[in-house]
Amino acid sequence: MSFFPGKDPLPGDAFACDAIEHLIIPRTTDLGGFSVRRALPSSRRRLVGPFIFFDRMGPAVLRPNEAVDVRPHPHIGLSTVTYLFDGEIRHMDSLGTEKVIRPGDINLMTAGRGIVHSERTPDNLRGHPLAMSGLQTWLALPDDKEEIDPAFTHTEKSDLPMINDGGATGRVVIGSFEGVTSPVNVFSDTLYVDLQLQPATKFPFGAEHEERAVYILSGSLVVAGDRFEQDQLLVFRPGDAITMETAEKGCHLMLFGGAALNSKRYIWWNFVSSSKERIEKAKEEWRTGRFDIVPGDEEEFIPLPES
Repeated sequence: MSFFPGKDPLPGDAFACDAIEHLIIPRTTDLGGFSVRRALPSSRRRLVGPFIFFDRMGPAVLRPNEAVDVRPHPHIGLSTVTYLFDGEIRHMDSLGTEKVIRPGDINLMTAGRGIVHSERTPDNLRGHPLAMSGLQTWLALPDDKEEIDPAFTHTEKSDLPMINDGGATGRVVIGSFEGVTSPVNVFSDTLYVDLQLQPATKFPFGAEHEERAVYILSGSLVVAGDRFEQDQLLVFRPGDAITMETAEKGCHLMLFGGAALNSKRYIWWNFVSSSKERIEKAKEEWRTGRFDIVPGDEEEFIPLPES
């Protein structure tokens, strides 16, 4: 998805317990038909592990005359991760890929030196009400992988390992957790877990990963006696084991994080790089039409922002 123009998210309240380094309240933007809440990057935190971008899409119901139509746009220096809870999106890219993603599947598109893609509602679903809900995140690539060849992989929901531990159920989308490992290959230590906690459940979140965070998709979460609500992002302190709890209602969470990058990352529009000069080069390449086109979606594109 294209990085929509806008300021960094507004800072959240001060964290309430020692285990929490930051509490971030995402900034909400209306994209026409549904809202997007941006948790990363923020003024308080730029990355958590390799995650440099975290968008919560919806939940919403698109009217019959509405659709997702993200026109072709470029990326460099990152991998996009698309994960849906409701709805369908047709992905097309400059490699010639065309793939419809459905709830529970994962699309991983590695931009490397450069790729162009579009994301649209499939033709067969247009003209009907359509529930839409999901996450789009970006993983910044390690220094030695920023200019690799672009690639795309799609992993079916049925191939992602399940977690079933008493009152906790879910899927390991990327990385290893609770003794199971996702088949999705990434370029640095990465954790991405879809977790549902039933009421009155306690669940440990170990400190094996260098940086860790949790986004509350629904319900409320209790950490060290403090309660946190839907659409809040909690960034945990490194090295501290956490016990997550639910009270009278359950909670739907995304756990994420991984190893910190070795160098600073710059982000401008849809470009991520350790080099400001590389981002300037990408701007000029898009402005002058030197990126590849998306076969089958050549008529439209998102222009380079003016600022």
